[in-house]
Amino acid sequence: MDIPRIFTICESAHRIHNPFTPEKFATLGAALRMEPGRRVLDLGSGSGEMLCTWARDYAITGTGIDMSPLFTQQAKLRADELGVAERIEFIHNDASGYVTEEKCDVAACVGATWIGGGVAGTMELLSKSLNSGGILLIGEPYWRLLPPTEKIAIECGATALSDFLTLPELVSSFGTLGYDVVEMVLADQEGWDRYVAAMWLTMRRWLESNPDDDMAEEVRTQLTTAPKRHVAYTREYLGWGVFALMAR
Repeated sequence: MDIPRIFTICESAHRIHNPFTPEKFATLGAALRMEPGRRVLDLGSGSGEMLCTWARDYAITGTGIDMSPLFTQQAKLRADELGVAERIEFIHNDASGYVTEEKCDVAACVGATWIGGGVAGTMELLSKSLNSGGILLIGEPYWRLLPPTEKIAIECGATALSDFLTLPELVSSFGTLGYDVVEMVLADQEGWDRYVAAMWLTMRRWLESNPDDDMAEEVRTQLTTAPKRHVAYTREYLGWGVFALMAR
């Protein structure tokens, strides 16, 4: 069980696998008024930075689930590094359909809503693990600027313009699903740079060390095209944010 190898290669040096920075996760934790002992479930937890730093800063407990064995191992090492391994558990598993036996206070999926077939399905999945009155966290892209053509949408990493909503449409959709938006923290262009541009050096170093690997041609193509595509399209058109939701 693993994610596609291209992601493991490109993001192997990442601690955060989305356009958030450590400062944004700190802002989010403070905005949610985290308290010691709060239990957090993170589906698609990546390398565990959110849970680990919140355990360090707010003494929360929690569980992270991720399909990548590499990222799961990195998360465990990060928990050891920050001295929070007794409070945080990381499990290598498919987060799709995962429901925790012990209800949590915060159930999160920040950047992997494909696990539930989209935002609505992921919210329904997360709600099964949530205490009454708990908070859902959804991390999701949106159109910062609406692309004028389908081609530009595809250059941003979408399969079609309809893949993402504008920010007002996304916020409104949460209400349609029966939830109040009680907080939000949005990524910025610097966050996109740190997420996307940080892959380029990783890819270059990987190519130097693995010139004969079966993935070398794909990685080379991505490294050649990604910088221009990022500055021309993703950085300008695509937003990303984490939205805190409570059922009405």
